[in-house]
Amino acid sequence: MNINQSLIEELEGVAGQDFALSYFMASIRRGEGLSQVEFSKKLGVSKQFICDLERRRRSISPKVAEEFALKLGYSPKQFIKLCLQDMINRQGLEYKVVIEDVG
Repeated sequence: MNINQSLIEELEGVAGQDFALSYFMASIRRGEGLSQVEFSKKLGVSKQFICDLERRRRSISPKVAEEFALKLGYSPKQFIKLCLQDMINRQGLEYKVVIEDVG
């Protein structure tokens, strides 16, 4: 288990729920002191998109998660994992996503 995974599991314990990509991205935005407008410009999407994402009214694909990670300087693997976990959780399935590098 890497440090990022340990931190996410610790945060899930504190929050009492799975740590969703939407919460992670909102934390990044706030941590960088950015408004939703500034953050949306950085990612190349609308402010409404960011608002809907943070409020979990919108989800993104694994490919978009990868693009956002790269734009923000974070691990694409972690963003994709959280994205896929969100998809599973929204369906009410009780599985945990594990991402492994191929090759």
